[in-house]
Amino acid sequence: MELISVNVGLPREVVWKGKTVTTGIFKEPVSTRVMLRSLNLDGDGQADLTVHGGSEKAVYVYPLEHYDYWRSELPDTELTMGNFGENFTTTGLKEEELNIGDRFQIGTVQLMITQPRMPCYKLGIRFGRPDMVKHFLASRRTGFYFSVLQEGEVGAGDILELVSRDVNNITVADITQLYVREQNNPELLNRAAQLEALPKSWRDYFQEQLRRQM
Repeated sequence: MELISVNVGLPREVVWKGKTVTTGIFKEPVSTRVMLRSLNLDGDGQADLTVHGGSEKAVYVYPLEHYDYWRSELPDTELTMGNFGENFTTTGLKEEELNIGDRFQIGTVQLMITQPRMPCYKLGIRFGRPDMVKHFLASRRTGFYFSVLQEGEVGAGDILELVSRDVNNITVADITQLYVREQNNPELLNRAAQLEALPKSWRDYFQEQLRRQM
């Protein structure tokens, strides 16, 4: 499991559908080591802090393995590391194999998986495609977020070491499946609603889904 690229970017203004929008989705790889703090990487930023960033979304991770899929789906788009707004482009980390609550270490940095990425319309801005959000979610190639348990420096080429697996065994892919309601799974929904490693907003959402099923 390797950190292939570290990508950062500060919010910028762009014109989308005739309106000026501020977005931090434009990330670029950096060649130097970067300090990772509890809320984000140095040199990185988010435009709308009500839905982006924060301690539970400190680092957005996207698997390099997904890039081949998108090259076939978007043949006219040049894809480079950071295109999906990710801070870390990695290998060896797949949504269906990672539990919410799993803990990793990169040198002195300690991280925990908190949730999958649910895209907003700004992903469409990044790719110049209004349908990109729907396409992205349908692909189930969401990537995921880390919270930072211990700060430190990171850089391309660093190795991610799995420190511990969350015993509840609810994967990143499981949460996405529940969100899109691909199939009725009340047992998994109930477990997810009680999963302490999952942010409260997600647990509240799943608890509401359970109430509606009663």
